[in-house]
Amino acid sequence: MPTKINIQDLVRENVKKLKPYSSARDEYKATGTEMVFLDANENPYQTDVNRYPDPHQRNLKDELAKIKEVQPEQILLGNGSDEVLDLLFRAFCEPGKDNVISLPPTYGMYKVLAEINNIENREVLLSQDFEPNISEILSKIDENSKLLFLCSPNNPTGNTFSEEKVIELLQKFKGLVIIDEAYIDFSGKESWLSRLQQYPNLVITQTLSKAYGMAGIRLGICWASEEIIEILKKIKPPYNVNELTQQRALNRILDVDVVSSEVADILKGRKELVEVLQEVTFVEKIYPTDANFVLVKVDDATSRYHQLIEKGIVIRNRTTQPLCENTLRLTVGTTEENQKLIAALKSLN
Repeated sequence: MPTKINIQDLVRENVKKLKPYSSARDEYKATGTEMVFLDANENPYQTDVNRYPDPHQRNLKDELAKIKEVQPEQILLGNGSDEVLDLLFRAFCEPGKDNVISLPPTYGMYKVLAEINNIENREVLLSQDFEPNISEILSKIDENSKLLFLCSPNNPTGNTFSEEKVIELLQKFKGLVIIDEAYIDFSGKESWLSRLQQYPNLVITQTLSKAYGMAGIRLGICWASEEIIEILKKIKPPYNVNELTQQRALNRILDVDVVSSEVADILKGRKELVEVLQEVTFVEKIYPTDANFVLVKVDDATSRYHQLIEKGIVIRNRTTQPLCENTLRLTVGTTEENQKLIAALKSLN
């Protein structure tokens, strides 16, 4: 059974007392009636963006809620997932006092955000097969451990964490467990969204940057209990998601068939890339992946990286990351891009 957690006990005292800013668009709720808006000191001349955006992104949240089968009140939208993650630090972690747990090799922003917010980041390396080390994690936590970050599928390794290990952490960690599902749409494993009611300390972040192909609009999604979402809403900027982002995001998430087709093409390309990589002589290991990229161990990652740059191919050298010596991360591109990568790799044999 999950540990009984009072979410309010985790919230910073100043956030508990905070009265959030109330914008003009918070005070007036649209009724569908034609109105004259003279409340927000806006320019009255129509440019399509002369009005402030909906601070609560109601239309977009309603559609996301239908697609994911959750309630709109369980959703917080941010200027990319990085803003969502930063809000979690600012709501729940007292600077200079609290700590968080991250599991390298993983997404680097967890560490950066901890440093920005003056929060101790206690790192616990993943195991050799890139799974959470449960006993080591539990030995690192104390009464000031507020957040635990699980990137699953993990970046840069590509694997999805064991369900049993995640459940154990949800049950034993007395803070918030944040599962970063930026790559979940490329995985055959089920999202943790269906467990939100089961685990009150579960927070899930997702993005439109990967499967939805909208990295440029910066739209991150946080899914959690209504209680946690209300806390985050208190401290978010009033208009953190602009009107153009809301419009583009809404159009894209409704284009279900196109998005599904693109994801299928990426998965096909991933499979073909893995098959070719097995024949590349300097590739020593291909790690299992549930993401839109493949991590490979090579003979000399830095040398191979520069060789590919010279051939016009930009990949990511991850050799500086823990447990990732001499590894390269290859993103799956279009069919044409994948063929160029394959040709370049073969030419280097």
